[in-house]
Amino acid sequence: PGIILVSINPYKPLPIYEEEVIYAYSGHEMGDMDPHIFALAEEAYKQMVRFGKNQSLIISGESGAGKTVSAKYAMRYFTTIGGCVGDSSMEEKVLASSPIMEAFGNAKTTRNDNSSRFGKYIEIGFSQAHVTGATIKTYLLEKSRV
Repeated sequence: PGIILVSINPYKPLPIYEEEVIYAYSGHEMGDMDPHIFALAEEAYKQMVRFGKNQSLIISGESGAGKTVSAKYAMRYFTTIGGCVGDSSMEEKVLASSPIMEAFGNAKTTRNDNSSRFGKYIEIGFSQAHVTGATIKTYLLEKSRV
């Protein structure tokens, strides 16, 4: 059992993901502020630092729901709050391989003309609360379409 955040893709940019919003959520307890991907990221980060145990954020939804964007926001939170050993634009580099994979495996659905057939597992490495790197593993969701 864990915390569940239900979010809706507004299909337009909103000013709720800026750096000042990241710092507003940093250090706050869950429930002190409005529900937000940054609140979940802060809780996972705090639990990781406090107890030294791996944490997971599961981001799920339909095609076009904003899963990849939500993952980018979470990674941006970790690199902003925890700092990043090396390049702070890591989230862009990790996700840069997605278009290459998806070019070979997308399909048209009723909601998305370019829906991915792949799931993604992103693992972010930390050392003393600083992001040290990340890997992305891609796996096939629908073998029946191959």
